[in-house]
This record gives sequence, C-alpha cells and structure tokens, in this order.
Amino acid sequence: MDTHRARPVTPAPVQRPVVTELRLSAFKSHRNAVFRLGPLTLFRGASGSGKSSALQAYEALARLAGGDSLDGALASVAGGGPACVPHRARPDVQGRRGFRIGCTVDGPVGPVQLDVAVQAEPEVRVVGERLTGSGRTLLSTALRDPGLRTVEAAWHTAGTVPVTRAPLPDDRLGTALLPLRVAGKTAGQRLVLDAAEQVVVALRSAFACDPRPELMRSPVAARDGLLRSSCDNVAAVLGRTRSECATRHAALVAAVGAGCRGSVEGLSVQGLDGGFVRGVLDRKTGVPTPLERLGDGELRYLALCLVLMTGPGVLDMDPVAEVLPARQALTVLADGFDRCLDPRQVRELLTLAARMCERGHVRLVGTVQGDVAKVAEELREAGEGTVTAVMVDLET
Repeated sequence: MDTHRARPVTPAPVQRPVVTELRLSAFKSHRNAVFRLGPLTLFRGASGSGKSSALQAYEALARLAGGDSLDGALASVAGGGPACVPHRARPDVQGRRGFRIGCTVDGPVGPVQLDVAVQAEPEVRVVGERLTGSGRTLLSTALRDPGLRTVEAAWHTAGTVPVTRAPLPDDRLGTALLPLRVAGKTAGQRLVLDAAEQVVVALRSAFACDPRPELMRSPVAARDGLLRSSCDNVAAVLGRTRSECATRHAALVAAVGAGCRGSVEGLSVQGLDGGFVRGVLDRKTGVPTPLERLGDGELRYLALCLVLMTGPGVLDMDPVAEVLPARQALTVLADGFDRCLDPRQVRELLTLAARMCERGHVRLVGTVQGDVAKVAEELREAGEGTVTAVMVDLET
C-alpha cells in the first residue's frame, strides 16, 4: 500500500500586467530615452534633468488608457501638449510639431509594446499609434487626412480578412477603444483583445501622488473617504481605514510612529461641527496631536505610508472593475518622494516601500533629490526585503 501522502499543490503565482519599460522617444528634455522599471524605481538627478517629465509621460499614458481625451491626459502638464514638445524641435512644412512616448507591459500575453505619436501644434491630436506583441503588429493608426478628426486604424484579425480597418477618434488612445470595436471571434482578434487588455489594465492601475502639507491641515468632510492625489482629505480617509480593517490600521500606526517625532499610539479623527473631521495622532501622554501641528515632512511621510499600505479601494482613482483585483498591481507615481523628509524618514519609507512592493500588489515609481541610493544599498545589505530599488540616473 502506498503510504506516501499527496503533496499540496502550490498555486502558480498570478501574473499581473505591469509596465516594465518607459520610452520617451521625444518628450520635453528626453530624446530616445528608454527606462527600465522594476517594482521599486527611483529617478534621481539635478533640477531640470527630466525626473518629473518621466512621471508626467507615464501619467499621460495612464490617463489615455483610462479613456481620457488628449487634453485631459495632459492636464497635469503645465502648458499642456505644446509644453511636451522637445526644446528646439523644428516644425515640418505644415508648421506641425509633436512628441512621442511609449511603454512595454509584461503580463500573461508576454511583452506588449505601445507607442504613441502626438501632434501638439498647431492643434493637439494623435497622429500615430502602434501596439505590438507576439512578434506582430496588433494595431496601427495613422493620420491620413488632416482635415478629418479621425485616424485610420488597422488591427490584426487573422481570419478570412487578415486586417480590419476603421476610423478612430484622433484625441483618444486606440488601444483603449479596441474592446468596443473587436468582436473576438478569431484567434487573431482574441490576441488583439488580450494584448490591449493587458496594456490598459497595467496603465490604468496608476495613482499619481504628491502630498501637499499646506492643504492637509484643514478639516475635511467626514464622508470624503477616497484619498486624492494631494492627500488634502487625509483626515477623512484615516477615519475610514480605522473602521474598515483593524489589522491594516495597526500596521499603519506602527509605520507612522517610526517616522514621526514622539510616541504614536494611534491614528484617529475628531468630529467637528457641520460633519467635518480633523485627524490626530494619539500619544502615550494622553494629549493627542492634531495633524495641523505636524511638520511638512511628517505630513508627507504619513500620507505616503497611507498610500503604500491601503491600495486602490481607498484611493481616488477609477478601478479596473472588470478585472479581478488579484490580477492588478497598483503603481504609485510619487514625484518628490523624499521631499521634506529627513534621513530617518527616508529610510523608514523606503523600507516600507520595499516590503509592500515585494508582495506584488504595489509598485512605486518616484523621483528623489537626496542620496537615496546609499540608503537603498544599506537596506539591501541589511536584508530588508528582496526588492532592490532600480536607480535611474539622469544628467542635465
């Protein structure tokens, strides 16, 4: 008789679509730039070297994947589309200038590349888009008639008709529109849909975060429970997370206590007139400290801890509702990740980021000014997690 017990089957890890490469062929100060992105990626360099520009390009792609128009996708860039054109770029004979950005997304379909060419002057419009994967072009668009507000799109079919052609709007990302246009009847059409979904899911699952301490000190409406990019409603969100998950909230309290001055016994909210609340740090002395009494660095540290530990359900972003959460990875875009932070706070925040990124549910792409590489190397040598920060050095 066989006395061997059957070994439990370990389920295969879920392969979440993630952006592994950002390409800035022509965008602001970048030309022919290719950046590899890991679970934890930090851009560093002097002022004007293009750190923030890289995150702006990523956010623009994310907004386009979410269905925004070009104008909406570029709203966070001061000056809009024309400001994205590389300096000294010469116009063509029609007076047109533009920029080109793209990315690579790894996932169940394998590597899929998306590249977008945008005309910024005299008017903002998409003039070309290419989606490639599995060794073939899955979607391509081109501006054929400047008098029309459409581009001619062609996508892979692999049926009786190898390619399907149709017009698409010139102010939207064609990849994001494919699920509305492709039936999925042939193997080729299903490949196109799978590749498009992989790109859209990875890009849409991004949250641009830049905590604004000057806005975080004011009382907010208690019902305002989705954290905004500026984190100005952090008090209401703390009240929500405190009641939703005691374990997660306790971990947040511990993380905040490691980076704030004095002992932190808890995070709570105080009710005010008119349905407003303010956040407080509970102290061992019994005298709470209102958030408005904290320094800028402490407020930014607290907000970034909250973002890294909560996930999409607590953030003011459009979730990919049609895809299971287990198949998504949130990418936090943090411009000025170490702004206002002291060395101790930087170390604690990097430790937390590495730990959260190791789980695979969260990725971080940030920009830094200080010597974070030294701190990241110290954490690696100390064995603080298996995720090592990818440092991207930019020159002026």
